[in-house]
Amino acid sequence: MSTPVNKRHEFVLYFDVTNGNPNGDPDAGNMPRLDPETNHGLVSDVALKRKVRNYVALVGGETPGQEIYMSEGATLNKQHKKSWAAVVPEVTNEKEMTRLPKDEAKARKLTAWMCANFWDIRSFGAVMSTGVNAGQVRGPVQFSFAQSVEPILPLEISITRMAATTEKDAEEKGGRTMGRKHIVPYGLYRVHGYVSAPLASHATKGTGFSEDDLELFWQALGNMFDHDRSAARGEMASRKLIIFRHDSALGNAQAQSLFNRVNTLRTHQGSTQKIGSPATDNWPPARKWEDYSVTIDHAGLPNGVEIIER
Repeated sequence: MSTPVNKRHEFVLYFDVTNGNPNGDPDAGNMPRLDPETNHGLVSDVALKRKVRNYVALVGGETPGQEIYMSEGATLNKQHKKSWAAVVPEVTNEKEMTRLPKDEAKARKLTAWMCANFWDIRSFGAVMSTGVNAGQVRGPVQFSFAQSVEPILPLEISITRMAATTEKDAEEKGGRTMGRKHIVPYGLYRVHGYVSAPLASHATKGTGFSEDDLELFWQALGNMFDHDRSAARGEMASRKLIIFRHDSALGNAQAQSLFNRVNTLRTHQGSTQKIGSPATDNWPPARKWEDYSVTIDHAGLPNGVEIIER
């Protein structure tokens, strides 16, 4: 494994959805999440991390050090027991595992073992004190909620199934049953993210999130939707990743000032306008990535900050 990340990063990721539900809200009948005041679509940070985890599991889930802690069907306490067996093998009573060892060095080793073996703990952190206690750690990689750049209009589509569930349904409904599907005809979403070097560094009791881990993370952001296909998702794709890399661990500029350098504009028949400007009032709604233009302001970039586009 390469050395821990020693430079701060921020990033902006654009992704879109066509005729699909990017993140259903269980409190609203699984309709696409949205801000009720603005009708801008939302995708939770948890949903995005799930897709990143799934991609990493596909690429190297069997590779030592790249296991996924929050995997589907996993029992977390069993994962914690692995660290106890490796670090404190003399303790076999599960009741004794509910508290970290009094020896602080052993307690740190338990958490460090989990970080070293599970990619998503090194990346996102974890609270590992659920019964069997392996400590807790803050992850250096974090997301905001993704938000659509314009308001979305969720649609509820009726669908028909030609097969009945029971004999009674077949007799009463003629073998047909009805269902509903929620979609967004098109939405372009923008999410901000952060990579903290101090939370990755062993010197500050970080997770050990490495340069190799970071490169795998960038790959996951670009490819995660290609391995998350389903009828409910429609067509989803990562469109543009913009990375701000600092030349120091603490950074050389405020994150928000860097994010403000990235702007999304509407385009139509060769014209480019600010979203929501009067000039766009009679424009048709966006239905593809090419209906937008992303610009990056490079002028007066703070010293020690590099912009990388992927």
